[in-house]
Amino acid sequence: MRASDLKTKTPDELKDRLADLKKEQFNLRFQASSGQLSNTARVRDVRRGIAQVKTIIAQNAKSAAPAKSAGKA
Repeated sequence: MRASDLKTKTPDELKDRLADLKKEQFNLRFQASSGQLSNTARVRDVRRGIAQVKTIIAQNAKSAAPAKSAGKA
């Protein structure tokens, strides 16, 4: 999934996507350890997807933080 697609998602959708990717990562690790993993490149793709989602979540939180602190002053 592209980063531009992730930026348009809501925080709940991002958290759901992160949970799905982590489940997939677990399954891929399990397959790799048992020797059943056929597409080894998918491990890298999933790891990068997790990093992308976490980055977008952090960016959203960072951009929301100044707006909240400005309202308190």
